[in-house]
This record gives sequence, structure tokens and C-alpha cells, in this order.
Amino acid sequence: MTTPTPAAQPGNVVDPYRAYNFKLVIQGVVQGHFTKVEGLGLKIGRILYRSGGENSTVRVIPGQVEYSPVTLKYGLTDSTEMLQWLFKAVDGTVERRNVSIAMLNDAGSVEVRRWNLLGAWPCDWFGAPLDAMGKDLAIESLSIAYDRLELDDARAPVA
Repeated sequence: MTTPTPAAQPGNVVDPYRAYNFKLVIQGVVQGHFTKVEGLGLKIGRILYRSGGENSTVRVIPGQVEYSPVTLKYGLTDSTEMLQWLFKAVDGTVERRNVSIAMLNDAGSVEVRRWNLLGAWPCDWFGAPLDAMGKDLAIESLSIAYDRLELDDARAPVA
């Protein structure tokens, strides 16, 4: 059993989690060496209205929710699973998958937060920049759109 993380209170210093300790779980994808996840976010639109007779007060209610595409960066390997998923969409067969982004504790053994991207499908791909004079790793990027974002509060040990 793990010790609970102390709550942030005056006089109780709680360090933030490290951005490099994460894992990505994509339903049906076995291989993927992910180096970066960017763009996780949402925006709730605002609807402005005035109540009858209250001309000096503008009220605001929540409108449509928009989810930003998430960009996955991963090292180019022999695996073509990510590209096969993309090219199914290119051919007109969008294969929706559930994707989870899990933030891990400093030891990398316990999930501290998980975001579930439901109904995800690839919408952008950029191949690795190639440079005969460079020594960098070949990193591709794939952006995925999704229908809904959920925060999963159930925290489980990492397998």
C-alpha cells in the first residue's frame, strides 16, 4: 500500500509531478515509444445574454465544449501500427479507439492522474525530419481528435 500524498496546505510543500513520467495507452496498439504528448485541453464556449429589462447586466452561461487535438510524438521503429490506424482513416474507415494518458508519480510506479480520450481517431501526421548530417532520433508526430475527455480519478498501480 502506498502512502497518500499530503494535501497542499499552508506550510505543507507539495512538489508538482514531473512531465516526463507518463504512459500512453491506446486501445489495440501494442507498440509505440512515445516521447511527448502535447495539446491536451478543452474550451467551454460562452453564451452571453441579457435578462428581460436588465440592460446593464450581461449574464454568461456555458456553451459548446471543444476538445483540442492531442499530438503524440514517438520514435520511428519497425512498427507500422500507428500509420495503419491513420491510413484506415485516409481510406474512409475511421477506426475510433479509446486513448488514455496516465501521469505517474516520481518513481513511475503509481498513476496519479489519468485522462481518457474517448472515440479518438488520427487527424494529422508528420513524418520524422530526415537529415543526413544529424544525429537526432527520428521522431514522428500523430495528432488525434476525440469525442470526449474524461478525468479518471481511479488510481491504480502501473503494470
